[in-house]
Amino acid sequence: MRLRPTTPDDLDGIVEVFLACWRESYARVLPERLVSAMSTERARELWTGRPALVAEHDGRIRGLTRFSGDTVHSLYVHPAAQGGGLGARLLGAAESGLSSAGVTTAFLWVFRGNLPSIGFYRRQGWRPEGTERVTPEFGEPELRLTKVLA
Repeated sequence: MRLRPTTPDDLDGIVEVFLACWRESYARVLPERLVSAMSTERARELWTGRPALVAEHDGRIRGLTRFSGDTVHSLYVHPAAQGGGLGARLLGAAESGLSSAGVTTAFLWVFRGNLPSIGFYRRQGWRPEGTERVTPEFGEPELRLTKVLA
């Protein structure tokens, strides 16, 4: 598995991973209206022009993360590639990138009802801090997690 920055040619692979996660993994934690509302076109809009780091295996993108400022904005691992440590590797790369940029405390947002993801992040040293928000983009409550990097 090779981690590398995205290129403009990666959009189709990124959308494939994002939609697989959204439809297969998130279907257990998000309302059906939200799961079914995520179309290929909407996913392309969300990811167009957003630099990320991708995990590639045999020429296919299997996972991705996006981070900037003091925040890990996203972490997705294709359901077929979950369980092999790829999520932890991608998250570690995001943390390293933020730390290299001088960030000492990082943040990420996760859907409040997504207990599997919250558990994963907790095992990686992230802690819920109690701050919540509802984004207009999704209309679902999200919980902010924090990790001290240095």
